[in-house]
Amino acid sequence: MSDYDPNDALDLPEGEEIEAYCVSCKEKRGMENPVAVWTSQGRPGTRGECPVCASTMFRMGKTPLHGATQPPKAIQVIPPGAKGRAARAAYIVADITQAEFAQQLGEDLRKAGINVWVDSGETADPVQWSTGVHPALEQCTHLVVVLSSFALRTYSVEEAWSYFLSKRKPVLVAVREAVDPPDKLRTRPRFDFSDDQRAAFRGLVEALAR
Repeated sequence: MSDYDPNDALDLPEGEEIEAYCVSCKEKRGMENPVAVWTSQGRPGTRGECPVCASTMFRMGKTPLHGATQPPKAIQVIPPGAKGRAARAAYIVADITQAEFAQQLGEDLRKAGINVWVDSGETADPVQWSTGVHPALEQCTHLVVVLSSFALRTYSVEEAWSYFLSKRKPVLVAVREAVDPPDKLRTRPRFDFSDDQRAAFRGLVEALAR
C-alpha cells in the first residue's frame, strides 16, 4: 500500500494549463482533463486528452496537480534478469471473504519459486497509475482467480480477469466454492481447492510453470 492520498492532489489555478506533445497531431498543446499519475517506478507524470483529436497525452515530471503527495513505492513483481520459472509471476485476485486463503496461497507459491502479487480486496488502491491499470496486472504473466460466490459480485475480480483476457494472458481458476464460473472463465483451467488442496496446489504450480 502506498502513502498516496488523492485528497492531497490539487486543482490547477484558473487559466493555467499543462502542456504536452500529442503524438497524433504531432504538436504541443495544453491538455484537457489533466490527471496527476505515477509510473510503476514511482515517478510522477500527468495524463490528459488532446483538445483537438481527443488522443491520450502524457507528460513526465511533477506538476501543480501532484501537490505535496509522496510518490508510491516502486512495483517490480519479477526481478530484473529473471529467467525460467523465476520469470513467471502470478497475480492472485480474490474477494475479501477469501483474503486469508489468497494470502496463504501466495506464500505457498513463493515457496515454490513463483513470484506473486496478491489482491485480496482488503484495501482499495488509491493511486492513479500512468497506464490506467495497476503495474502488477501488467507485469504478471498469469492470473489466478479465487472463485467464490462473493467473487462473482466483486468488481475488482471481474476487472482483473477481463484485463488478462484482453491481453491474451493465461487465466487460471482456484475454486473455493461450488459456484458456476462466468461464461468467459468456463474453459479456463480449474483447480478445486474446496476438496483435495494438495492435488489442486500441485496442478496450479504445474500450470504456472508452463
